[in-house]
Amino acid sequence: MTTTLALPTVAKRVHIFAATSCWGARDHHCDMGPLAIQSRGLLPRLQALGYTAQWYTLAPPPTADGDPHKLAHIAHYCQNLARGVSDSLNSGAFFYVIGGDHSCAVGTWSGVYQALHTQGDIGLIWIDAHMDSHTVESSPSGAIHGMPLAALLGYGDTRLTTIAGAVPKLKPEHLCLIGVRSFEPAEAELLNRLGVRIFYNSEVTERGLADVMVEARAIVKRGTIAYGISIDIDAIDPDDAPGVGSPEPAGLSAQALIAELHHGRHDEHLVGVEVVELNPQRDDRNRTADLAVELLLAAL
Repeated sequence: MTTTLALPTVAKRVHIFAATSCWGARDHHCDMGPLAIQSRGLLPRLQALGYTAQWYTLAPPPTADGDPHKLAHIAHYCQNLARGVSDSLNSGAFFYVIGGDHSCAVGTWSGVYQALHTQGDIGLIWIDAHMDSHTVESSPSGAIHGMPLAALLGYGDTRLTTIAGAVPKLKPEHLCLIGVRSFEPAEAELLNRLGVRIFYNSEVTERGLADVMVEARAIVKRGTIAYGISIDIDAIDPDDAPGVGSPEPAGLSAQALIAELHHGRHDEHLVGVEVVELNPQRDDRNRTADLAVELLLAAL
């Protein structure tokens, strides 16, 4: 049974966490994504809608390619992000996390778990062209932004899985993926073994995103206290969103996704939204940065 969120609520307040780390990815320009989104008017748009917005920038971790301690630095970064998100929820605010690469999701949703786990489980809609469900052992590239979902499910390096507690932050039955169209067998094997619902891009194309989102919201709200949405912009078709580091052809329609986020706005169980992997150097006249702003605003 779904339970109403038992947190103090402060109307019209948004905390924005700029996760300016690119070291989980192979493309090292997504660290400028938060600044690009900020420069396209997110804060004035929020204020015009009557929201009070606070912006917090998390400086990137002190690491680099070839650093044997890179994973440890990223884990520490995620710990700091988790604390910020947890404090934000405990204050009653809605939150945005803006990446940066998708490894920040370990911190984001561990922070949600930290704030809410005494009240109940959390759900997550993961919108991404990729599964991001590798471990260090299974990953062909070793890129940490390909590991956050596995870590949140309790699989992988303990420096990632023990943030905010040495327990899984998500249960498989409270998670679903939307828009997947590029993955490795090891990732699919893990998620299939756990029974995670995956809406491959082919199914979204066949059924329509609106129908898929109805089922997705039912999954993440069943038996949970709250849920969030994590959006890797590469889930969207590159014609609509060229400014990403790992583009995959034939993705989601940008306008359809905006419409579905807007349709679900004011849902009392939605506590935060994460948008990641914007690469301004690959963008075309700020189209992807502007799209990211629209995605964030649509969810409120």
